[in-house]
Amino acid sequence: MQNHLQNASLGRQLYHMTWPMLFGVLSLMTFQLTDSAFVGQLGRDPLAALGFTVPMQQLVSGMYVGLGIATTAIISRTLGQGDELRAQRLGGLVIAIGAGLAFTLCLSVWLLQSLILDLLGAEQALRPVIREYWAPWLLSAWTGAMVYFSYAVCRANGDTRLPGYMMITTSLLNIALDPLYIFVFDWGLPGAAWATITAFGIGALIVYPLLFKRQWLRFDLLQLQLSQAARQLGGIMAPAMVSQLMPPLSAMLATALVAGFGSAAVAAWGLGTRLEFFSIVVVLALTMSMPPMIGRMLGAGEIEKIRKLVRIAVRFIVVWQLAIGLIWLAASGFVSGLFSRDADVQEILFNYLLRVPLSYSGLGVCILMVSVNNALGMPMRALLISTLRLFACYLPLLWVGGQMSGLTGLMSGALVGNLLAGAMAYSLYRQGMGRLRQQA
Repeated sequence: MQNHLQNASLGRQLYHMTWPMLFGVLSLMTFQLTDSAFVGQLGRDPLAALGFTVPMQQLVSGMYVGLGIATTAIISRTLGQGDELRAQRLGGLVIAIGAGLAFTLCLSVWLLQSLILDLLGAEQALRPVIREYWAPWLLSAWTGAMVYFSYAVCRANGDTRLPGYMMITTSLLNIALDPLYIFVFDWGLPGAAWATITAFGIGALIVYPLLFKRQWLRFDLLQLQLSQAARQLGGIMAPAMVSQLMPPLSAMLATALVAGFGSAAVAAWGLGTRLEFFSIVVVLALTMSMPPMIGRMLGAGEIEKIRKLVRIAVRFIVVWQLAIGLIWLAASGFVSGLFSRDADVQEILFNYLLRVPLSYSGLGVCILMVSVNNALGMPMRALLISTLRLFACYLPLLWVGGQMSGLTGLMSGALVGNLLAGAMAYSLYRQGMGRLRQQA
């Protein structure tokens, strides 16, 4: 009975930490889609310029998400050990390091833009449009990074509501400002970036004063052992950054495999991957809400509570994502007709929805295990899971399936690869947890 009550209590804590992140992530997805829709009305060249910005956006976001993961892991663990003063100084250190790294990266992209555009194969006719957009876009990327770091400090201190509410607020503000800046003020494509700068800037002006008011930030950094603290952050941040950059690389390689079956296959695969992103939004919310809980428990030496928490989350993901997969299976005919009028695209998307969504439970477990291992202070194990998932499970089985049974086999390979990756990830987590228990 006591064990049941403990599990119920952990489940409630997890729910209250997760739901704000769920709505926050959904709002960010909505604003990004709306942004693309408004830019699409400007014509083909501005939309193409936006497309060439995506790889650089992934590079910048990989940096600040990596630092955010390290922030949550280290500050929450420090709080679990009862050292609030050090946690406050670590928050200040994160903001200082993050501001410098984001500025250096954005400045480097600006200075190397000609080389980058050559490597990306951008046409000369598009270069003026891209250059006009990249100056405000890089400023918006730096502003977004600064807001993200403030959210990471909030989550590390156990508050997911403030970042969740602010993600919703800034997204709605961005959506409202887009048509004003792009069309009414006639700023065109740069107007989309200025709308983002305004929204994130207002978000920062709200969040940072609250961080100081709650005493979650201190900048008397000389009182810290700076080299040791920086090594702590870097030890988690570097592998986490590499993990963040792997999915876009994998997506490029998977698209290259699919491209061998024609443009209709690429179109259907692209639609399927967008639906996948929305299908795993609950998993993405859990990857933001669980690390601060795990960090505090780890700092307090509560290993068994961590095991119970992870077990609750994994069981929920398996059931939830299986239900999502069955919904897509039942609605496959309707959905394929809704998203495309092309008969070939409809048929391929129909086959995709019959197979791939049934593996979202394995994919969800794998994504969560990467986040959990980072929170447990095992970033190299998290990186190993990401690497094995993509380059030992997913991509090889895509290729094998495609060679054996064409496009249908490739999709079946995705199904098997995701399920295999989930089982592999959970096994590696259990091995790491076993070592932690022995050390404890």
